Parts: sequence; structure tokens; C-alpha cells
Amino acid sequence: MKTNSFTFKLNEEQQEQLLELLKNSNYVPENVPHTRIAVSIPDCRINLYNSGKLLVQGKASQEWITFTLETEILKEAQFGYDKVLDPEAYQPHMGIDESGKGDFFGPLVIASAYVDEGLVEKLRDMGVRDSKKISSDNVALTMARDIRKLLGNRCAMVTIGPRSYNRMYSKIRNVNKMLAWGHARAIENLLEKVPDCPRALSDKFGPTHQIEQALFDKAKKIKLDQRTKAESDPAVAAASILARAGFLYALKEMGKTHNFEVPKGASEKVRKEAEKLVAYKGPGILLDTAKCHFQTTDKILAEVGYSRKDLPSPS
Repeated sequence: MKTNSFTFKLNEEQQEQLLELLKNSNYVPENVPHTRIAVSIPDCRINLYNSGKLLVQGKASQEWITFTLETEILKEAQFGYDKVLDPEAYQPHMGIDESGKGDFFGPLVIASAYVDEGLVEKLRDMGVRDSKKISSDNVALTMARDIRKLLGNRCAMVTIGPRSYNRMYSKIRNVNKMLAWGHARAIENLLEKVPDCPRALSDKFGPTHQIEQALFDKAKKIKLDQRTKAESDPAVAAASILARAGFLYALKEMGKTHNFEVPKGASEKVRKEAEKLVAYKGPGILLDTAKCHFQTTDKILAEVGYSRKDLPSPS
């Protein structure tokens, strides 16, 4: 179903430019609570809220967005040209993305999501976009729930927990090869549910042949594509949100198990939390909570009076 309601998040400069534009006499002022300005034109209502959120509604909203908002304020085409510029995005395919690769604590999560033209339209309506552009964890979790509800069994997830991750890394010694293995499993798991899916797309992280070599026989016929900034594709964007939600849930469960609030990333805060954890439970706890090949591990162990040789074998 065609939507007539759209939201955008504007920065301060864009808001000021929009305020000037909407002072034009063609726009009729409206009284809407919590807005910096609210106006209307025939079949289109435009509300700029104090938060910076822009809400555009009405039958003429798409036309106003395409010919006014994008050209004069956003300075880029975010809406209306997708089928022309990237027709493959609307054809049946799956997207694959991961979360947790750069985080010291927690698992590596790889998700896959299948789309066709009808599903792409619904994902666009939901505002699905690359999870890295979603600043709020709660928003990502809510959006992931909605994506799972929409896709049903047309998505899959592979979670490599810290113990398994450390065991794999001790044998493979290459993160990209581990990613390729995870992507291959996510592809195969989804192909069991959507066996006719013709193509798989992911962000480029290494040679495509690494994934091809990791696929089992039944999945070797699928066409594999990798490209930079693949998260602009709706299937990859959906997968990125599902993967992020899976990672966030895993951190929450880890915190319950080990009784600490697990921070994301690899910052100074992460290092301090890890030092407290090792001081309390010993160096072996890192095998069950962290990615031990990070150089952060050596700093943590040294600070608490250990070295890498004090780490047990992950096998």
C-alpha cells in the first residue's frame, strides 16, 4: 500500500533553511503543538517539530519531498528514484550484514534477510535503513521486532559467541575468513527457508571467493555480490538491524550471567570494565565474554597483573 506519511531528521542548518522556505506565502500556517513551524499546501501538511523531526503527510507529500525538500534542503535524492537508480534493490534477493565485529565484548552476529518488491516497499515505509545510522539502541530493537514480524521466516541469524569465536580465531587467525564462514552459514540458513532466492548481497569486507569457498554444495549456485556501502540496499539494511538487535540482546544476557553492565565498542570504558571483571573472576573470564585477539586484551591483563600466557586455551 502506498504511504502518504514520511519522517526526516534534520540538522540545525537544514531546519533553519526549511524555516525560511516555509515562510513563503504559498504555505498556510497551522497550529500544531511542539512544532517550530507547521504549514500546509493543498493535499500536504508539513510539520517541523522542536526535536528536529520533520513530518510530511498527505496525497501530495511525495511530490513535495521530491521537488522541494530534496532539491532545496536535503541536497540529495533520498526518495523517489530508487527503482530507476538501483532496480536490483527491488528484485528478489537476500542481504547479509554483521554486528559486533569491532566490539571487544560480546559475540559476532551475522543476519540475512530476504526481500522482493512488495517487501522492499513495506521496509521503506517502516524507515528501514543502515543500523549504523540509528543512534538509539531502543529504536533499533523496536525496528528489528517489526522487521521480524514483516519477514516471518524469511530471515536468519548466526551468532558466534565469545568462546566459539576465540576457538575459531585460534585456528583460522583471520577475521575476514571468519566473517566469510558466518556469511556463508547465514546464506545457507535462509536458503533453506527461501530456496529460490537467486542472489545474495553484502558489504565488501574481503574477496568474494572467501564466501564462495565456505558455502556448502546446495548453496553454491546462488549469485554472490559484494559492494561498498551495501547497507543502502533494503535487504542489507534489514539484515544490519536484525544483526545489531541480536548483538544487543546477547550483551544484555551476558550482563545478567556475569552481573555487570556490558559496554559496547573498545573504548577506555570497556577496558576499565574488563579489568574489574578479570580482577574479580580471573583471566579465563575473557574467553567467555570477549574477543581475545584484540590488542586490548594485553593491556587489560597487564593492568591486573596477568599476561596472555595466563589465558586458558579456548578449545
